[in-house]
Amino acid sequence: MRSTRHARELPLSRRGLLAAGGATGLGALVTACGGKGGSGSGGEKGGGSWSFTDDRKKKITNDGPPQHIVAYVASAAALHDFGIDKQITGVFGPTKLKNGKPDPQAGDIDVDRLTSLGQTWGQFNVEKYASLSPDLLITNMFDPGALFYIPDDSKKKILELAPSCAITTGRVSMLEPIKRYAALAEALGADLKAKKVTDAKARFEKASEELRKTAKSHKIRVMACSASADLFYVSNPEISADLMYFKELGVDLVQPGKPDKGGYFESLSWENADKYDADVLFLDNRTATLQPGALKSKPTWSKLPAVKADQITPWSSEPRFSYAGAAPLIESLTKAIQDAKKVS
Repeated sequence: MRSTRHARELPLSRRGLLAAGGATGLGALVTACGGKGGSGSGGEKGGGSWSFTDDRKKKITNDGPPQHIVAYVASAAALHDFGIDKQITGVFGPTKLKNGKPDPQAGDIDVDRLTSLGQTWGQFNVEKYASLSPDLLITNMFDPGALFYIPDDSKKKILELAPSCAITTGRVSMLEPIKRYAALAEALGADLKAKKVTDAKARFEKASEELRKTAKSHKIRVMACSASADLFYVSNPEISADLMYFKELGVDLVQPGKPDKGGYFESLSWENADKYDADVLFLDNRTATLQPGALKSKPTWSKLPAVKADQITPWSSEPRFSYAGAAPLIESLTKAIQDAKKVS
């Protein structure tokens, strides 16, 4: 799977997972663990006492609620917010920063408790995955049918080990994947009426209403963007789930005129980074992207009106799809709009 979301095309390497000599050992391990229904069908067991239909319309069944879950880190973090914890035994994707602290995408999960199968694009230790005896693999689906962070070259081996569950997180408004992760968490045994969950939902709803009011009273133009050494990316509010939701709440978001293949963004050379006017830059803050301090050497960056006015606010462009994960992001954007002045 090669996602069209641009940060996956930045310096994240798509290197091979297994040396040629390791394939035989992996094959033996797969055989020992036994296949568990391939692409998440699980139906070969004749229908278990637990089931869930994912966003590929695949029905996953098991003899009981899965107890050895491996998930993309943001998926694990979202489930944790809804009350699923001990069942998650492994994660893949950005989990720890270089200083050892949890990556923002890890949310409130205890990353030291979990087995990491790889932190960067293309990394997925299949042998380590098999050793966890997984009974469910969970990840996001930014593009239809594409399991996020599951490498193409080892996808077949990975999907032979356990059913997979995919939640749509692109081309739908943010509310939809939040509701779907809530439903998945409930199916796995979470109590959605727990105070932690209901408090987070109330905060999310309050934050959403505040952003709606702010967008209406403050005529501020926002550009969601991301930076690499060679390119400046303007994100598309018609595709990204969080931006779609912010737009529904009335935020005036820059719409790129010529999105690249996949539709998530328009990539611009740094010479053309001033193509669109904006009062606030909503800047991708993931570890693979460049931040303001590293962009001072880019002349066009320094000339942008929003940069001159110091109206730059962090954008968690891969939010964790839970009420607890989304509420602070909405609050942050609201404050940035409230504090901004017209400069474009």
